[in-house]
Amino acid sequence: MSEGGEVWKPGSFTKNFSWGKSDTGLSELHTVIRIGFEDRLEDVPRALFRERISKTGRPDYIPINFFLFNRIEDGESYLCADELVFQAISWAPGEVFDRIALFAFLFSFAGKWKGARKEQRRPAMWANAYIREHVAENLSWQTSLVSADDIQGFVDRDPRYDAQTSRKLATNLNFLLKIGRIQDFSNPKVTRWWVDCLFLALDRLLEDAKLDDRNPSPSGYSSLLERSGFFELTGGSNMEKKLSIKHLVRLYTALDGRNRLSNQDMIELTADVLPDTPITMPNDPRPRGAIHLTNPRILKSIPPVCSDLARAAGFEVVSPDEVEYLNASEFVSQRTAAALAVLQEKGIRPNMSLEELLKVTRER
Repeated sequence: MSEGGEVWKPGSFTKNFSWGKSDTGLSELHTVIRIGFEDRLEDVPRALFRERISKTGRPDYIPINFFLFNRIEDGESYLCADELVFQAISWAPGEVFDRIALFAFLFSFAGKWKGARKEQRRPAMWANAYIREHVAENLSWQTSLVSADDIQGFVDRDPRYDAQTSRKLATNLNFLLKIGRIQDFSNPKVTRWWVDCLFLALDRLLEDAKLDDRNPSPSGYSSLLERSGFFELTGGSNMEKKLSIKHLVRLYTALDGRNRLSNQDMIELTADVLPDTPITMPNDPRPRGAIHLTNPRILKSIPPVCSDLARAAGFEVVSPDEVEYLNASEFVSQRTAAALAVLQEKGIRPNMSLEELLKVTRER
């Protein structure tokens, strides 16, 4: 047992998941979230969430204690509607949701609820450490080496692990890593799921800060992400990801953090920030895509009511279908062709040849 430092207790994670076969991914979690929140992007009392799930005969301890975020208001425990809930309600289950849900688990910010023990605020730090300290650092993201035996050896050797058994934890975590597609986490490129994970990380970090009466400034969001281990859990840092952080933090701030999920809050914010912009609710309720033209891989799905604020933050907004089927190369080609067509229509033409341009460039 660790002396005076971090202590890892597995809690209910050693129970049976009852989440079906490995080829179904995390679809059972997806279903539980939608039922528990009744397909609404609103915080829900923890007791009400549990009541709704109990009627289906499904277990709820893993979703509410390890995947979702809890808070207490006026003496009542709530589960927060954040990016993970938005993804479950907005999209069908699949590989993107599986990766985001696995990140939520590995990030291990679960908040507080009435009766929770101290260690339950960060309930899966053994999994967090296994990825950051072992898979990323020791195995260099060779996820083919991940196994129940490897996980068991890691926790058994670590003095922070405080439990009577480790085998069931190891087999459960190995199963979760498999169905959550841990092999995809080492991708060095910015991807849609990575962008969504960044928003989820900020949601959790800011809600966790509120529990201690802290209110981090947007100017510190980037460093907050770095200190949290976000990069280590998602394949490491590189220039493309660092540049993306700047744009995504601007978008997150412009959409007022977790308030982006409230139509009423976004209507009021849009009216305040863009008073000359007529506010209309689109007929199609599906999420739009906010894409940054400096890198079309920076694609964030957002509620449709956020579109005007996203544009004001320097993003282009694309249709629901483009979000699902966007091809970055085709997007750039189409937008370039459209821009050239506008220039041609306005009669704007280059007044310098390529050779002249190159000569000027060399001279400078």
